[in-house]
Amino acid sequence: MANSLHSLYNWSLDQLSQDLMPTLFVGHGSPMNGIENNEFSLQWQQLGKTLPRPKAILVVSAHWLTRGTHVTAMDFPETIHDFGGFPKALHEVQYPAPGEPTLANWMQEHFSNPSIHTDHEWGLDHGAWTVVRHMYPDARIPVLQLSIDYHQSPAFHYELGRQLGILRRKGVLVIGSGNMVHNLRMVAWDKLAQPGFGYDWAIEMNAFFKARIADKRHEDLLDLEKMGNAGRLAIPTPDHYNPLLYILGMQGSADQVSIFNDRLVGGSLTMTSVLMS
Repeated sequence: MANSLHSLYNWSLDQLSQDLMPTLFVGHGSPMNGIENNEFSLQWQQLGKTLPRPKAILVVSAHWLTRGTHVTAMDFPETIHDFGGFPKALHEVQYPAPGEPTLANWMQEHFSNPSIHTDHEWGLDHGAWTVVRHMYPDARIPVLQLSIDYHQSPAFHYELGRQLGILRRKGVLVIGSGNMVHNLRMVAWDKLAQPGFGYDWAIEMNAFFKARIADKRHEDLLDLEKMGNAGRLAIPTPDHYNPLLYILGMQGSADQVSIFNDRLVGGSLTMTSVLMS
C-alpha cells in the first residue's frame, strides 16, 4: 500500500518508543459538531495543533457495536453518515483519510485474548470523523476504528484497553469517542441553549466520574450496578460509556489527567472529555 505507515514514516511496528503518545476520551455529542465551529469543536482543533502528530489514529467509537472485536483494515475507509434528520451539508461531508492495513493486521496477529478481527466493510462513523476532521483537517494521518463487543462487561473493555496501551509506544493516538452521561430520552430540547443546565442526577454523575478519574479509582467506574439510580439514568445503555473504559485502561502511572469540554447539554448529556499525557 502506497500510504502505509512503513512508506510514510519509515516506522517499524516492532519498535517501541520511550515516549508515550497521549490518549483521549472525547464527548462527541451531536453529529452537528462535525461541521460547526463551537466551543467543543474549537477545543478539538486546538488539540490537533498542540498534541504530538501521530503516525496513526485508532478510534473506539460508541457507534460501532459488534459481537467480537473488529478493526477496520481497508486502504481507504468510507465516511459513514450513520444518522438521520440532519442538514444536507452534514450528509455531504467526506473525510478521506487513508486506513492502515499494516497496523490492523499487526493487531490481529498480536492480540489473542481477546482476538481482534480485521474488517473491510465498516469505515469511519460519526463518532470518529466528526472529531478527527477538526483535529486533523488535512486528512493525511491514517485512521482506523475499533469496534465495541456489546456483549462484554465493563471489565472486559477496561482490560482490552490496558492491552492496547502498547500502541501509545508505537506513535498511535487512541481516541475513545462517546459521552459519559448520555440519556437521549431525557434531553430537554427547549434548554439546549441554556449553559450549565443539567438534571440533578446528571450533575451528580458527572462529578462522580471526574472525581474517580482524577483519583485513579477505576474500579468504581467498572461496576455500573453500584452507581445506583443516578448511574442508571446517566448510562441507560453502555454504548457511549464503554469508550471511556478503553482510555482509562491505557492510563500510565506518570500520566497527567486534564478535563476539557466539561459541559452539560440539554440536561442529560455531558461533553466532558479527558486527556491523558
